[in-house]
Amino acid sequence: MNKDRKKDKPGDPEVKVVARNRRAKHDYNIEETVEAGIVLVGSEVKGLRGGQASIRQAYARVDGDEVWLLGAHIPEYSAASWTNHDPDRRRKLLLHRRQIKKLARAIQVAGRTLVPMQIHFNARGIAKVLLALAVGKRRHDKRDRESRREAEREISRTIRGNGPS
Repeated sequence: MNKDRKKDKPGDPEVKVVARNRRAKHDYNIEETVEAGIVLVGSEVKGLRGGQASIRQAYARVDGDEVWLLGAHIPEYSAASWTNHDPDRRRKLLLHRRQIKKLARAIQVAGRTLVPMQIHFNARGIAKVLLALAVGKRRHDKRDRESRREAEREISRTIRGNGPS
């Protein structure tokens, strides 16, 4: 194995993000993230490369010794004809056994869930899912955060001299 090869990170320029869940950081407190492989059929890979995938309503579930991605929409590839896939089928995620056990223990705690943050192709062209172990935010937490952000904006406007007099 080549020791000089650097590990692929979602922020690397060689990584091509094809779907991102922008609402996840607003709706959840992210505790930990883990990168997982995803089992796809050929037409799904072509559909992902088209960039029209959606993971807005997606979530992951641990079933026994396996982790499944549910609710992700990967559009059909138009040139695949009768060999096309079901756009909303559940897809198996590839993780090490110890990672699956750790995630299974973590989601036993009330309020925790596995949320896909993004689907991307790494530098080697392999599709990956960035999963987040997350705790759902309450409505008042969202309001508090929004009011703090608004106060910071107001302070910065006043400092720049563009704010109200």
